Amino acid sequence: MEIRIGIVNTGRELNFDTASSADDVRSQVSSALEQGTPHLSFTDVKGNSYLVPTANLAYIELGTEESRRVGFVA
Repeated sequence: MEIRIGIVNTGRELNFDTASSADDVRSQVSSALEQGTPHLSFTDVKGNSYLVPTANLAYIELGTEESRRVGFVA
């Protein structure tokens, strides 16, 4: 699943693919915001880790969980 995160006062957004489901990411973000956790931690499909400050979140866009189709459709 693709995740796009906008951070306040940053010209670019953070964009990566993760193996987590949309529900897992949604619950992780909502619980971090409710509890006042200073950072969110995400891991992409390659094993890279990302720490995002919750105070500076502008938006989080969750993509679809299905993979893209490659090739021609008959």
